[in-house]
Order: sequence, then structure tokens, then C-alpha cells
Amino acid sequence: MKELLITLAKNLVSSPDQVEVIEEDKDGVTTLRLKVADDDMGKVIGKQGRIARAIRTVVKAAAINENKKVNVEIS
Repeated sequence: MKELLITLAKNLVSSPDQVEVIEEDKDGVTTLRLKVADDDMGKVIGKQGRIARAIRTVVKAAAINENKKVNVEIS
């Protein structure tokens, strides 16, 4: 999941070298925290959060195939 999120984010932003994903496991739920440059935040969130919602949907769909629960947080 982490690699998928990194790939998606790097293809969206202007500064792919500043993309960072922190993975935390707690109570069977994996939380992926995506950090990007301040200038790229709008590109990752999109209008009315549509791109962020799409990223979360893709990552959760991939997690379901592996029988895992994943949350994506963007900061």
C-alpha cells in the first residue's frame, strides 16, 4: 500500500522528491500519512477534495485485496 501511495502522489506533484509516507499499524488498521510540499498540497487534494477521495479509494481497494484495513491521511 505504501508504495502505491508514493507512486500516485509522485505523479501528481511538482516536487516528487518531497513526497513522504509514514506507515503506522495499530489494532489491525494501517494508517498511511502522506506528506507533500506546501505548494503541492492543492494538487493532492484537488477541487472539493476529489483527488484526495480518489487516492483513498484506490488505496483502500488495493488493501481489500490483501484483507487489510487502511486509512490515508494527507498533511
